[in-house]
Amino acid sequence: MNNAQGTGPIRPAQSVRVVIVDDHAIFRSGLKADLDASIQVVGEAATVEQAIAVIAQERPEVVLLDVHLPGGLGGGGREVIAGSAALLGTTKFLALSVSDAAEDVVAVIRAGARGYVTKTISGAEITDAVFRVAGGDAVFSPRLAGFVLDAFGTAPADIADDELDRLSARELEVMRLIARGYSYKEVAKELFISIKTVETHVSAVLRKLQLSSRHELTKWAAERRLL
Repeated sequence: MNNAQGTGPIRPAQSVRVVIVDDHAIFRSGLKADLDASIQVVGEAATVEQAIAVIAQERPEVVLLDVHLPGGLGGGGREVIAGSAALLGTTKFLALSVSDAAEDVVAVIRAGARGYVTKTISGAEITDAVFRVAGGDAVFSPRLAGFVLDAFGTAPADIADDELDRLSARELEVMRLIARGYSYKEVAKELFISIKTVETHVSAVLRKLQLSSRHELTKWAAERRLL
C-alpha cells in the first residue's frame, strides 16, 4: 500500500485514459488543467447516472471519483462503482474527495475503489496517484491509510488466511452483512445489487466456507470478530 506521496510515480509506457466524476464543473476544469499531459481525460460526469453511462461508454483505465454525488439511489461514488462492477477488472477507481471522514473512506474502498485521496492534493501528486493506480497499486493520502488498516486489518492472527482468501471482495461484503442480521433485501439495497445476486453470493459463501446456514455463518463470523 503506497501513500500519495510515494518515492515516484509508476508510469506505464502509454498515456492513461481517465474519466473525471465530480458535480462541480469548476473543479473538473481545474483538475484537467492540473493533470500531466500524459493523462488523457476521455469523459466527465456530474451525477451517478451520468458517471455510470460515460464509464461504460469510454471504459477508462482510471476513474477519478468524488464520493458524494447527486442522483441515483443516494449512494454517491459507491453507487457508481457498483453500477460499473462489470468493468472492475480493467477500470480502476480512485476516490478524490473533500471528505476525510473514516466512514466515507471505508465505504468506497469496500465498494471496490483502489485508493482515496483528498482534494488538498497537488496536481503533481494526483498525476502520480493516477499512474500508481493504473499500475496496480493502492494509493491513499497518508492519514487516510490508517482508516483502511483499521477497517480491514484488525482480524485476529488466528484466522487462517486461506479462509478469507476463498471469498471474493463482494462475497466478503455480503457475508459480513448477512452475519450482522441483514435481510437479503437490505443487503441488496446496501450494496446496490439485486436480491438474486445476494442469494447467489450467499450460496457461494456457504459453500466455500463449508457452512450450511445463516446461523452457522453468523457464528463463524462472530468467532473471528468479523462483524
